[in-house]
Amino acid sequence: MAPKAVPGVLAAFVHVDAAVEAIRTLRARGHRDLTVYSASPNHEIEEALDQPISWVRLFTLIGGLTGCTAGFAMTIWMSRDWPLLVGGKPFDAVPPYVVLAFELTILYGALATVAGVIILSLVKSLRGRPYHPSFSDDRIGLFVPCGPDQAPGVRDVLVNAGSEEILAHGA
Repeated sequence: MAPKAVPGVLAAFVHVDAAVEAIRTLRARGHRDLTVYSASPNHEIEEALDQPISWVRLFTLIGGLTGCTAGFAMTIWMSRDWPLLVGGKPFDAVPPYVVLAFELTILYGALATVAGVIILSLVKSLRGRPYHPSFSDDRIGLFVPCGPDQAPGVRDVLVNAGSEEILAHGA
């Protein structure tokens, strides 16, 4: 079953400045759920979109802290479960366990990051929104979800900003 098409207007831009101008104008008019396609990241577009900081970094932090805790807890628990006195060191000396705790911090942090990206991508799905292959090459795509009554105003903003091509999508 094909996803339901999201109604709106899709525009293609050649220049970043034109896309940024269109994004700022549309956001000033109350359009918040804009989708931008670009072949490479651009800080001007990111600033114009003014999106909140991603929650992926929280997944990474929680995974890293869990890994560090698990690394120290596992090594201390194992040394107490199988006590072996070597060179007069105490059974739960921390320095030998730092390496394993560090490795588990990196492992759990990386796995949590991947899980966070997948989970948050599923939450904010772009299914039903149009895309064109040129957005992965030399064009910047901007999709503005809107109803048929708002489409002429959005189209005017995109034309005035310098869009190369404009398509209506959905119904």
